[in-house]
Amino acid sequence: MTALISSTIKMHELPTGTKEFRFLNFLELVRLPVCAGKIKDKIGKVTDIIFKLSEPFPEAVGIYIEHGWGKPTEFITWDKIIKIEDDAIFVQPLEGDKPYPPFVDQPGWLMVNDHLIGRTILDMDGRRIEVVNDVHLLETKEKMLIVHVDISFNGFLRKWGLGRLRVIKDQLIPWKYVQPLSLEDTGNKDKVTLSVTRNQIKELPAEDLADALEELSGEEQQAVFSVLDSETAAETLIEAEPRAKRQIISNLRKERAQTILSEMTIPQITNLFSVLPNDDVNELIELLPKRDAETITKILSEKESTANMLMTSNYLAIGKDKAVGEVLKSLKNSDLDRSYLSYVYIIDPEDDTLLGVIDLRELVVAPDDTLLSAIMISPVVTAEEEDIRDDLEDLFEKYHYKMIPIVDRHDKLLGVIKDKDIMVE
Repeated sequence: MTALISSTIKMHELPTGTKEFRFLNFLELVRLPVCAGKIKDKIGKVTDIIFKLSEPFPEAVGIYIEHGWGKPTEFITWDKIIKIEDDAIFVQPLEGDKPYPPFVDQPGWLMVNDHLIGRTILDMDGRRIEVVNDVHLLETKEKMLIVHVDISFNGFLRKWGLGRLRVIKDQLIPWKYVQPLSLEDTGNKDKVTLSVTRNQIKELPAEDLADALEELSGEEQQAVFSVLDSETAAETLIEAEPRAKRQIISNLRKERAQTILSEMTIPQITNLFSVLPNDDVNELIELLPKRDAETITKILSEKESTANMLMTSNYLAIGKDKAVGEVLKSLKNSDLDRSYLSYVYIIDPEDDTLLGVIDLRELVVAPDDTLLSAIMISPVVTAEEEDIRDDLEDLFEKYHYKMIPIVDRHDKLLGVIKDKDIMVE
């Protein structure tokens, strides 16, 4: 099932006994006048609508009115709603025209404007990070339910009172496919950030996960990170911004941290440690094998770390006389980390001399019978094993490559360095 659907909902999904209903958009209701009985008896404007989290849909419990200027708020329970019109919401007046009581938040309650509008949602196709621009409501005779969230630009237009300029089809994600992580995983009932389900989170690319984690805070961030397997967690940590790295590391159990670190290369761990507080580094370094710990300590203590300290052997090097089709076939069966598959390095099989490089995208579009020597780029931008970190950073900044090969003085390929392993954010 795709994430985006039309403005309809199956009859069997509606509450039992539902016969008459209509769909409304939250942003068409917010700021509507609230009138006590008659249109002339205006008591305020809708600031928010409060829902109670329940299955299968959150159900409205009341309307929130905020007056400002030091005046107390008002909370009108849903049973006091008479009708919702295009230009106003009519409620039952209280005896003696008294104001409704102030709003008092309750566990399990959700405020649409405060907790949903503008919040981040990981799209169901697992590729994009979207924002909730509106909430799609279903009104029956006695109830109002949240049935979808709208991520389309139309919702953004409605927010600014420009709903008449509807430019595209609404993009609706069914409520049952999104979960308020703070309630599901952390018990935090103050804020709700929407996300796909636990299983779908695990399928997202590390770059998207890292971006999502940076939007979350505290327990919500921990909740998302906790469902990732060790390999995905390591990839996500590598991609994250320094602030998010520090937050995640500070909340990891030692056993979990050790497993994640075991999925990372020495340059990746070194880059991670370079943005962490000393206390965290000292604790984490105790979790590493002695030899790795010594190497990383040496790199961190030496301002002029050299390329041979920072390089990795995770790269793809193939002889120049191979054909494209043969290489692509072997790639499909390769267990090489996919993040190191940006380039194919062409070498002399006899002495590993670096002869050229092919961008993987060029390899994919070339005819199968083409020899690598015919499409490789030569000479190759390289670094030497004794080049210091500053030199490497200059190379990445100048050429914007994802990886740079490291060679000795005879151009023998020794290893590669990824941009993310050397460029500290």
